[in-house]
Amino acid sequence: MIAVDTNVLVYAHRAESPFHDQAFECLRSLAEGARPWGMAVSCVHEFLAIVTHPKVFRPASSVDQALAQVDAWLASPQAQVLHSGPQHWRILSELSRKARLQGGQFHDARIAAICIENGVSVLWSADRDFGRFKALKTVNPLV
Repeated sequence: MIAVDTNVLVYAHRAESPFHDQAFECLRSLAEGARPWGMAVSCVHEFLAIVTHPKVFRPASSVDQALAQVDAWLASPQAQVLHSGPQHWRILSELSRKARLQGGQFHDARIAAICIENGVSVLWSADRDFGRFKALKTVNPLV
């Protein structure tokens, strides 16, 4: 299974983003493909917070536009929202100790733990910080 990080989702949604064309094509290929793919629930929340924020985008996406975008991605038969489950705390603790995390780094660890628990084989992200989690393969699909 492929998981998609927040930055790829934002780039695919916002036409003025620097990697819009590449990100849009990545999401299109997943949505139209046969492989299972998903988005960690925390990435969906972060996507909504970013694209509707008037200090990030002018004009910001409306709530209806942002929700419709997520609905469109989830209309793909292979798409799903990935949630934490009963192993989340164990996985998160292990990742945190191994990477010696602090502060805001726990946000990425939460995403990594959700991905690992859901059997994600690769996380598509433009964020190199995920490299600290050796248990999760990360690929930047935009380059």
